[in-house]
Amino acid sequence: MPVSLEVTFRDMPSSDSVIAAAQRWANRLGKLDSRIERCTVVVDRPHQRHRHGQQFHVRIELVRPDRTITVARDPGLDGAHEDIYVAIADAFRAARRQLLDHAQIRRGDVKIHA
Repeated sequence: MPVSLEVTFRDMPSSDSVIAAAQRWANRLGKLDSRIERCTVVVDRPHQRHRHGQQFHVRIELVRPDRTITVARDPGLDGAHEDIYVAIADAFRAARRQLLDHAQIRRGDVKIHA
């Protein structure tokens, strides 16, 4: 089932290919967890005059009936987030890990300290 997706670009022009990539990742998460109601992605280019290239910041918010999962991937010093598609993939992989962790807690596979 396709996930409702909203993509916002800050300090940069919008791109249909970036929106399509985010939709593919969101649909993959939708197959993993069918209770995702909405996915909001914010792509930001915070440092436009950076000497070594553009670094992208990606923030994802997944809304479920019982919880909202928020992931923010800041650019690292290794320069991996100079490619917008790598930055988006890293953020969605982190969101996937949080969804899986949340599912384990709901099933009772992980003990939580009271």
